[in-house]
Amino acid sequence: MALDERLDRVVARHDELQAILAEGSGENFTAASREYAELAPVVAAIEAYRGADRAREATRAMLDDPEMRELAQAELEALNAQMDALHQAVRLALLPRDQADERSAILEIRPAAGGDEAALFASELFDAYRRFADLSGWRFEVLEYDESELAGLRAGMATVTGRGVFARLKYESGVHRVQRVPATESQGRIHTSTVTVAVLPEAEEVDVAINDGDLRIDVYRASGAGGQHVNKTESAVRITHLPSGIVVAMQEEKSQHKNRAKAMKILRARLYERERAQAHASRAADRKSQVGTGDRSERIRTYNFPQGRVTDHRINLTLYKIDRIMQGEFAEIVDALAQDEQTALLAAEGLA
Repeated sequence: MALDERLDRVVARHDELQAILAEGSGENFTAASREYAELAPVVAAIEAYRGADRAREATRAMLDDPEMRELAQAELEALNAQMDALHQAVRLALLPRDQADERSAILEIRPAAGGDEAALFASELFDAYRRFADLSGWRFEVLEYDESELAGLRAGMATVTGRGVFARLKYESGVHRVQRVPATESQGRIHTSTVTVAVLPEAEEVDVAINDGDLRIDVYRASGAGGQHVNKTESAVRITHLPSGIVVAMQEEKSQHKNRAKAMKILRARLYERERAQAHASRAADRKSQVGTGDRSERIRTYNFPQGRVTDHRINLTLYKIDRIMQGEFAEIVDALAQDEQTALLAAEGLA
């Protein structure tokens, strides 16, 4: 379908929805309101693009006037540059939207292959994402931080709150590989370890229906390394969602009520992502396939400390700035991944 025809259809649908909303009621009013709101920025981009195109045609007509030719030529050059940007904006506006992109996210990091060294890198990566959140103006709240004996991380979870968080962080899901000489290595040999990262869109109660009868809730005493955070009361909570088999345990807080609230928040996010995966066959089928098994061959990114480089294997991007990246400067990598995804979507939608 030609671009102009697609644009005409979008504008026509927008006008149709406007007429439905003008009636002020009806069983499809809510759905029409949502679709109208989604189409509004697309139509705004189309109007800007077509308005600039009309201005360009009018300017071209001025080229026949000797007195106006020089001025018209300069204006035409500016309009041509503007049209290129507006044309790209229209194409991007036509791409299908991931409804979760504007949401906040839940970040989970766990060591995989590599023992103590994997746990140490998991802790460093957790801190790097905390700094990335700070640099991005997001709120980073720790849900769980299970520290290992050597100050590593057995499991860490956090909510990252802000507009468009999931759209940026979703590219971080997968296996991250680190190559370096561990602090515990006396022979100076380089070790390879892996850490799994999962990023889930935050879900509200209205997004996922959870029946109380589908839950098994167990409470127990919290425990921790070296006796730290050990609770003499049964404050830890484990929630099992029986239909899906998903289990969430939380013991970070001293309050059973707070631990249960956090566990339910994580459960909703996992169920929401599970539904999204089932609705979109191109996405991972479940959370396990999203993060992989942690095997060294399944990696999206490698952090090579001896060479000072970070390589994202999905787009063959290598940056020799590992220190800055570990300080939270992920933006260059994320921007490149987003650009790559946009290019693929434009080709799939026939808009390339």
